[in-house]
Amino acid sequence: MNPNDSERREIDWEACTFEGAEREQLRVWSRLPLRQKLLALEGMCDLASKSLEWRRSRGLPYIDPATGQLVKERLPGAS
Repeated sequence: MNPNDSERREIDWEACTFEGAEREQLRVWSRLPLRQKLLALEGMCDLASKSLEWRRSRGLPYIDPATGQLVKERLPGAS
């Protein structure tokens, strides 16, 4: 919001709940063009892959995307 606006927008307190925030996210997502949606999904997939590799490299548990199973990995030499 621009601080120079002479009009003050009314706060939608309904959007401040979990349900309201979810509705707002869906409303914004539904207005995006297909190209932006595809780019966003691609970015989310990249982030998920990097997060998984980060956890694997540190021997942390992760959910295997192929099986959906929890993998409790440990670094070699760790107790």
